[in-house]
Amino acid sequence: MSLAARLARAGSAVVSALAAVLMLGLLAFAGLALWQDAAVSRGAFAGAELLRYKPAVLSAAAPTLTELQAVNPDVRGWLTVDGTHIDYPVVQGATNMDYINRDVYGVFSLSGAVFLDSRNAPDLTDAYSIFYGHHMENGAMFGDVSKFADAAYFDAHPDASVVVPGAAYTLELFACLEADAYDPVLYTPEQYTDSVQTLLDYAAANAVQWRDIGAAAGDRLAALSTCAGAETNGRVVLLGRLCPVQEGDESE
Repeated sequence: MSLAARLARAGSAVVSALAAVLMLGLLAFAGLALWQDAAVSRGAFAGAELLRYKPAVLSAAAPTLTELQAVNPDVRGWLTVDGTHIDYPVVQGATNMDYINRDVYGVFSLSGAVFLDSRNAPDLTDAYSIFYGHHMENGAMFGDVSKFADAAYFDAHPDASVVVPGAAYTLELFACLEADAYDPVLYTPEQYTDSVQTLLDYAAANAVQWRDIGAAAGDRLAALSTCAGAETNGRVVLLGRLCPVQEGDESE
C-alpha cells in the first residue's frame, strides 16, 4: 500500500473518530437538557404530599402550617390565587437568594420555592409585602402571574388568599405591572411604613391592567413578582390589597 493510501486511510479513521465523539457529545447534551427539564418540572407543582399541609379553610387557625413549620422553620404561610396554578406554601430566608434553588423542604430544586421578601415581617403586618416565585413555562410556581397582563385573564381572576399562623387574609388583586427588577418603587418594601400612596399612584400610572377597588394610603398591600420570560431584568408584578379575615367569616 502506498504512503498516500495509508495517509488517506488514517485520515478517514480520524474523521470517523471525531464524528463519533461529536455524536456522543450531542447525545450527552440532549440527555442533559431532558434531565434538566425534568428536574425543573419535578416538584414545581404542589403534590399530594405537600397539599396535605394546606389549611382546610381560610382561618387564622392553621394547625397544618404549624406541622409544616416543624419540618422547615422557614415556612411562613400558604398563598393561593383562585383559578390558577398558584397554590403553594410560602417560605422566607435570611436573604432573597436562599430559596431561589431550594424547595419548601430546603432541598436543592431548580424550580425553587415561593418565598416572602427577607425584609418583610413574617406575619404580613408590613404596609407592603412581596412574594417571589420562578416563572415556569408549564404554569407552575409563578408562571401564571405573567398571564395577568392579558385583560381577559386579569378580569377573570380577581381573588387570592394568604394564611399565616395566627392570621388569614383575602388578597384583592387590582393591578398588573411590567417592570424592571431594580425598580425602587416596587422592590424596596421597607420604604413603606404608614402609607402606600406612592405605590398606589405609581401603579395607577404604569399598570398594564387595573381595576379600581378603592385601595387607600392606609391599606396593606402585597405583590407577587416573577420574571418576564426571557428578559433578564424584566419582571411582571401583581398587586393586591390584604384584608384580614375576621373570626366567623371563614370560608371553604
